[in-house]
Amino acid sequence: MKPLRSRIARSAILQLPLLMLLLLVAACAGHAQTPNSQDEDVIRVETDVTNLLFIATDKNNRYITTIEPNDVRVLEDGVPQKFITFERQTDRPLSVALLIDISASEERTLSDEKGAARTFIETILSSRKDEAAVIPFEDYAYLEQPLTSNVIAIYQALERVEVAFPSYLGSGRRLGGLPAGPGVPVPREGSTAIWDAITATSTQILGRTTDQKRRAIILLTDGQDTSSRLHLSEAIKRAVEADTVVYVIGIGDSRQGGVAHSPLNQIADATGGRAFFPGRNGDLTTAFAEIGQELRSQYLIAYSSSNKNRDGSFRQMKIEFTNPELARQQLKLRYRPGYFAKPLTKNSRGS
Repeated sequence: MKPLRSRIARSAILQLPLLMLLLLVAACAGHAQTPNSQDEDVIRVETDVTNLLFIATDKNNRYITTIEPNDVRVLEDGVPQKFITFERQTDRPLSVALLIDISASEERTLSDEKGAARTFIETILSSRKDEAAVIPFEDYAYLEQPLTSNVIAIYQALERVEVAFPSYLGSGRRLGGLPAGPGVPVPREGSTAIWDAITATSTQILGRTTDQKRRAIILLTDGQDTSSRLHLSEAIKRAVEADTVVYVIGIGDSRQGGVAHSPLNQIADATGGRAFFPGRNGDLTTAFAEIGQELRSQYLIAYSSSNKNRDGSFRQMKIEFTNPELARQQLKLRYRPGYFAKPLTKNSRGS
C-alpha cells in the first residue's frame, strides 16, 4: 500500500479543476523552452534579446567554419555585450525574394538571369520551410509569385517574367506601401525605380515573415535608378528594419550605360550582403551559387543588450576578433550593421 501522504497528494491533484490542470501544463511547457534550441529563435518575454547573424571568409572568399564563442566579441554602440547564444547555423529557414529588373536595359541579359535563377532555386529550397518570391520591377514592383516553397510555381513565375515593353506584361499585383499624393513624383512608364522596389519588397513581403526566417533579397539590376521616389538611404533603412540582407548581381547592357557599381556596393555592404558583377554567363551562375552557400554558412549570436532604453533609435553593432591568431589572418566578417531599438511587446521575439 502506498504511504498516506502520497495517496492524499494524488487525490488532491485528481480533484483539481480541469482549467487549473491545463494552466499548469502550459506553464511547464513554457519553462521547458531554452534559448539554445537549434530549431527555434531565441525568444524574449521579460528580456531584450538581439539576434545577429554573421559570416566569416578568408582573403580567398572561403568560408571559415571553426570560429568559437571566445574568438569574437560584439560591441553595441561601442559597449561589449554578453552572449546568450553562439552557434553555427546551416539549416536556418530562408525567405528569399528574387527582385528582377525588367527595364529595357536588361533585354540582352534577362534570359541568362532567369536560367541561373532556376538553378539557384533548385539548390536553395531544401525543405518545406524555405520559400522564395519572384518580383519583377521597372517603374513599379510587381508580385508575380508570392513567397512559396513550391518550386514548380516559382519556375512558372520566372517564365512569365519578360522585359517591360512597352510596359509590364505580367499578372502580378503592384506592390504598394510607398509615398503618394501631392508633391510626390510619379514614376514614368519605362523608367527604373530600384530603391522603391527594395523598400516595397522589404516592408510588404519579407518584413511579414516569421522571425525564424533568414530574409534575403537577390537584386538583379544594372543599378541605373531613374525614377525612385525614395532615396537609396531610405531603401537601406527599410531593409535593415526588416532584418533583410541584400545580395546584388550587377548585370546590364554595356551599350545602355553599363552597371553602376557604387550604389549597388553600398546597399549590399550596408545590409550585410555582397555585390557580384558577373562578366559572363558562367560568372552569373557562380554568383548565385556563392549566395546560396553563404546563406547556409553563418553563425548566430544572441545577446541581451546592456542598453535597456527602447526609444526607436539605431544601435550600431560591431564584431571584433579577440583571438589574436584569427585577427592576424585578416578574415572578413559580414553582418548587418545594426538594428532599431523598437519598444518591446509581450512575447515579442529577438531583434
